[in-house]
Amino acid sequence: MSGNEQAAQTPVIAILTMDDDREYFRGNRDNFADIIKKGREMGFTVFLLTVRDLKLHAKRVIGYSYENNVWKQEWFPLPHVIYNRIPLREDESLPAVRSKIKEVLAHPSIKLFNPYFFNKWHLFEWLKKSKITKKYIPSTRRLKTSAALGKMLHKHPYLFLKPESGKAGAGIMTLRVNHTKALKYRLKIQEKKKSVSYKCATISKLWSRIRKEAGAHDYIVQQGIPLAASNRRPFDLRVLIQKNGRGQWEVTGVGARVAGTMSITTHVPRGGSIDDPEKLLISVFGNEQSKRIMIRARHASLIIARQIERASGHLHGEMSMDLGVDAGGSIWFFEANAKPMKFDEPHIRQRSLERIFQYCQYLAKLGG
Repeated sequence: MSGNEQAAQTPVIAILTMDDDREYFRGNRDNFADIIKKGREMGFTVFLLTVRDLKLHAKRVIGYSYENNVWKQEWFPLPHVIYNRIPLREDESLPAVRSKIKEVLAHPSIKLFNPYFFNKWHLFEWLKKSKITKKYIPSTRRLKTSAALGKMLHKHPYLFLKPESGKAGAGIMTLRVNHTKALKYRLKIQEKKKSVSYKCATISKLWSRIRKEAGAHDYIVQQGIPLAASNRRPFDLRVLIQKNGRGQWEVTGVGARVAGTMSITTHVPRGGSIDDPEKLLISVFGNEQSKRIMIRARHASLIIARQIERASGHLHGEMSMDLGVDAGGSIWFFEANAKPMKFDEPHIRQRSLERIFQYCQYLAKLGG
């Protein structure tokens, strides 16, 4: 049997994460354990590998396996496929980490997918480039000056302000203008599980408060979309899209996230909750229209995933996406995440673990 045939039969898969001096490695250990268990069940050699231990010129690397609820350090062959799960943007932006990822991307026989976190501004720029995906994008600008913010408010009296590199709803603000009131600007700032409001009369006061909240972070400003709401709580759709064993994008599952009573976002860490998308849509739109909305949402997520991958210039195997449905039933794109968090819905979770390895098998054949 040739080396190529052997690679196609029993690919070696590494999950890439960051080293940690006290705990060996960082990241979501439960998630890593689930991935390793599923890979083993499916007949793969699969292990956890830190950026520091990834040595591309070695025959073997030190990695971590998970057996009987214990993490064990051992030697593994150099992987055929690397699944990037570096946990934080701050880690990934370190020069040593970026140069290691670059090295892997240039390697002739190792395939790495999902090389980088997405930047919100880049996502909207990429999606604006295609006529097909442009229609799903709320009007979006970089937040640079108070004059530009004033112009946006003139066009859209309801705005979202989001950090370009935010995670799980952290740092999000909403802004409304009501010209009939003395304190016409109302800024809502998302805190841990609730939001706080700030009212003021002038754009300069508003701007200084926004700058104070934003700190050193770059922000985008976006047309606010009034979401469909069930029991007066807005909700959006959380879609997991992954590549299958033929290397094609497929929808693994669709969940729904409902905004917390005191929250301006639907993110669960910010007080949001998980619900059934069909049930929520039916409660607002009725049976027939909600079926059509789900079909349109699934279709939108696939064409958006293809365009993001094409425009990014890198290989992606999965992404999660936040899609909004407005009161008229139109679909809007809000966010895509290159490192999806675990979906809590059991049927989506199981399928997602299998898909990772179906796609790895496909990549291993390509890498040979």
